[in-house]
Amino acid sequence: MFYPTSRRQFLSALGISAAAMPFVLNLPSLGFCNEQVAATRKKRLVVMFSPNGIVPNTFWPDEDGENFTLKESLQPLEPFKDKSLILHGVCDKIRGDGDGHMRGIGCLLTGIELFPGNIQGGSDTPAGWSTGISIDQEIKNHLQASEATRTRFGSLEFGVMVPDRADTWTRMVYAGPNKPIAPTDDPYQMFGKLYGRLKDQESLRSVLDDLQDDLKKISGIVSKEDKKLLDEHATFVRELEQELKAGDGTTATHAVPQLEPGVREENDNIPKISKLQIELMVNSFAADFARVATLQYTNSVGGARMKWLGVEKGHHELSHEPDSNEEVQKQLTRINKWYCEQMAYLAKRLAETPEPGGNGSLLDNTTIMWTNELGKGNSHTPDNVPFVLVGGGLDFKTGRSLKLPMVAHNRLLLSLAHGMGHPLEKFGNPKFCEEGPLSLS
Repeated sequence: MFYPTSRRQFLSALGISAAAMPFVLNLPSLGFCNEQVAATRKKRLVVMFSPNGIVPNTFWPDEDGENFTLKESLQPLEPFKDKSLILHGVCDKIRGDGDGHMRGIGCLLTGIELFPGNIQGGSDTPAGWSTGISIDQEIKNHLQASEATRTRFGSLEFGVMVPDRADTWTRMVYAGPNKPIAPTDDPYQMFGKLYGRLKDQESLRSVLDDLQDDLKKISGIVSKEDKKLLDEHATFVRELEQELKAGDGTTATHAVPQLEPGVREENDNIPKISKLQIELMVNSFAADFARVATLQYTNSVGGARMKWLGVEKGHHELSHEPDSNEEVQKQLTRINKWYCEQMAYLAKRLAETPEPGGNGSLLDNTTIMWTNELGKGNSHTPDNVPFVLVGGGLDFKTGRSLKLPMVAHNRLLLSLAHGMGHPLEKFGNPKFCEEGPLSLS
């Protein structure tokens, strides 16, 4: 005799279709313990990028450990201090072709050298695209390979005022060697990708019909409370069918975010575009469209003019001023504080959005990592590249400021993979992985 060992096997034995599984898998009265729910926890990773380095003395906490003070650049994270992990001493040790900005962004998530090429930057040798896949795409591929963690898109690449041109300074995400992925920096285009029209309505109607039948099958063997939930699901399915029949046959109605119309892609609209993209990302996570995302602000050597902060000159131009120019250092601090505000806003929206099906908030199951292509703009140093993490998605021990001994950032990339359930032994250039992932849990 066949004895089902999991809730999914039990439902399959009843003849319940895959389409009905999301409605009934978490019903408590089916008699399975919470370990099954814990095993299917939706862990997520967001990588956020801003360019041109930081001002060290207004960014890094002086302390090492749990008792630390957030300086001006990181003050927006005060509400999330206990959920933050600030890593000082992580270095990009990748060398080779390309200038510091090119290697900084091109090797940031790949951990490996750039190809030789004909893109000339600064006084260094020209270079091309990265020679490897980026860690976000590596994790995406791992998740997409399993039915339990597969999502509609796998990953989503958001941008804010990323230049239209395609070169090494504008790309940090790679599907593989020589395969850069362009971020979508038009919120309306991203909206269309996420919530566009369904093309095969007849197929959808067939799925809805099967759902109705399956919900009837399961309703006879669950508790009164769960039967009420199933009735609500059935009502939802009927309403969706009615909307399809009442419409013109080309669209299906579902909950979608409302975007402010008419926001043009131009410098002065960066704050509005940022908010739109963050809202779309939060909604995409709530709908489980993807569990990996990137959010790229401008580009390496990005020249945004942050007039809303009282900063008239371009960011990259300011980042080359000497430390002795105190007024410019104040402006650069304001710029990085604004980027930190964007991270804090994303964390806030995730924290106030319940995880569908329970298990806390979206932030409890999501880690945001904010980083940069340089440690400091005017020196172009690849040492002490900022890595600031917020959220509980990777189960790292948060509420800490860590001073690390100039470790290769490849080890942090390995830690990200391990936190997402992908136990890689090497990633990028293997010689920088010999000591294994950083111990952050």
